[in-house]
Amino acid sequence: MTPGVKFARVAEEGEVVAPSRSTSELRTDARRNAAQILAAARNVFGEHGFSAPLEDVAVAAGVSKATIFNRFGGRVGLIEAVIEDVVAAESQRIIEHTRSIPDVAERIDHYLGAIRDLQYRRPAVNDVLLQEYPHSEQLLAICHAAGEIYDELVEAGHAAGVLAPEFTREDLHALIVDNALALKHGSRPPRADYDRRTGFILGGIRRPAR
Repeated sequence: MTPGVKFARVAEEGEVVAPSRSTSELRTDARRNAAQILAAARNVFGEHGFSAPLEDVAVAAGVSKATIFNRFGGRVGLIEAVIEDVVAAESQRIIEHTRSIPDVAERIDHYLGAIRDLQYRRPAVNDVLLQEYPHSEQLLAICHAAGEIYDELVEAGHAAGVLAPEFTREDLHALIVDNALALKHGSRPPRADYDRRTGFILGGIRRPAR
């Protein structure tokens, strides 16, 4: 027997048995598979949303669907592994920039325009806003952060007199969720029409100039 070569079991006489793979080789393969799955998930979920078939992720990663379950426990585990890159980081940047704008009217305009832009570009954000996967703690945390900025904007808008008096936090939430439903389940409008309608929405919620 050649030194250093391990056999999976004792060979029967005349039988050829392939050497088993070392633990380090298996760990290297596992890390490579995980990296390929994460990269594929970022691309597939980023382009098609978190409801995209896991088979598409598996094909893009060059692994089996079973490997995804073995490594991440299924869809929710995979979502939580990539949600920061796909949705959370950009969503948080929008909120932080919104809060940095001194003028209240501009603050409201920026947030609504930016979040609608993100909804159009990143279908996964609509899965978040619709709470499609309530078992994901990170997904629900993003929803909670969105609820906080809704409260802040509506309260500031009324205090500054730039929002229609009857416009509520629930109205702002409904506008964003209705848009998520339309983009997820309806026909996708041309970008120019979509942006034009964003202007109509902003005009409708503002308090009329005296």
